[in-house]
Amino acid sequence: MEPIHARYPWRGESRQAVGEAGVDLSAVVAEDDAVVSRGVERVVWALEDGTVGDAHDVDRVELLSYPVARVLVSLVDEHVLTRKYAQAEATAARERFTTDFADTTELKSASKPRLTLPELLAEFDLSGPIRAVDGSVGDGSAVVSDGQSREFRVEVGTYLDLAADQRGDEWRLVNRALSDGEVLIDGEELVALLRQAVRHRVDDGLPLSVPDAIADELAAEAEGLRERLSELDLTRDIDTVVPELFPPCMKHLLDQVQQGEHLEHHSRFAIASFLTSIGMTTDEIVDIFQVNPGFGEEATRYQVDHIRGATSPTDYSPPACATMQSYGDCVGKDDICKEEINESHPLNYYEYQLDEAEEDDLTDWREAREEGEEDAEDGEGEDGASEDAENGEDENGGDEAEDGAAEDGNEAEPAEDAEA
Repeated sequence: MEPIHARYPWRGESRQAVGEAGVDLSAVVAEDDAVVSRGVERVVWALEDGTVGDAHDVDRVELLSYPVARVLVSLVDEHVLTRKYAQAEATAARERFTTDFADTTELKSASKPRLTLPELLAEFDLSGPIRAVDGSVGDGSAVVSDGQSREFRVEVGTYLDLAADQRGDEWRLVNRALSDGEVLIDGEELVALLRQAVRHRVDDGLPLSVPDAIADELAAEAEGLRERLSELDLTRDIDTVVPELFPPCMKHLLDQVQQGEHLEHHSRFAIASFLTSIGMTTDEIVDIFQVNPGFGEEATRYQVDHIRGATSPTDYSPPACATMQSYGDCVGKDDICKEEINESHPLNYYEYQLDEAEEDDLTDWREAREEGEEDAEDGEGEDGASEDAENGEDENGGDEAEDGAAEDGNEAEPAEDAEA
């Protein structure tokens, strides 16, 4: 086991080194407290900080803590933890390989091992699909240096796979320079795509099937992680209402509400509890339901307050995916439902979407509505000023003004009847 194996534990040669050393993971988790402790630390840091913490001084401990962390994530078996852990390992890897790529004499002459760009590309079978525009990819030096970024070409299939989870219009294929089946990217974008490749590698196979002997040894640590997971405020972003990121089932129910369609009780409960859980107030939810034919403000307000626990001892959560399916409210199931959240819960879907989105790209629906209302009020004010001006002209307009007033009076009668 070499230092570079501990630095990049997800690489194939790192796994091979563990195998050649004849490591028995059952014995490790039973006897090596340092490895188990560092494995727990990797997962805790992933949850709380989005990285895996500082590396252990002993390479063996650091390397073996990686499979232990994957086992712990598998034992807890919560999608949000699996996703955050894979993202954290990918973030740590990006920081390390960009440091290794740095064009500094100090790093090049240092005794510690470096991972070169060709080695990283070869790790993911990307040596062919990704190539430098100026010829050789080199060792990775100056991928991004002094504000200058090298350019690379990526086969379109590879690009679509690695860019699928990237947010922002700039990643859409229609907005890219495409030539001879290749997409042009810069050095910073290459780093982002390589981070995604690491994330896919870490996430692959999770949750693992864990032998009983190992599960028993790590039962206390897994339970501790479950408790920590339940205590953490993982809904930190779920005070943000972005309907386009809603799961298909909730988009469908919200559309039905806004179109004035009748909703069954279980459907009303599902959408109301979902909106409550993502931070909407009772007044905001009542306002949404006003267009529905079954709307009664008092009853709706009571139901929403009851769901949020204001008038009941229980704070109700939205139904899980299985319950949504049993009531026929599960519609439009997509790849995120099937592959990312394992058809677990609508809130997991929404949190996944928020977590994947760039913060600057998110516009809260409530803020947009407020801005629209302010614009409408400003427009009414301008219309009122124009009307006053027109009335002023009519008063000075002689016979034409009188004729206009008569015509206005005839047109106003239906409106008065309507108001009556």
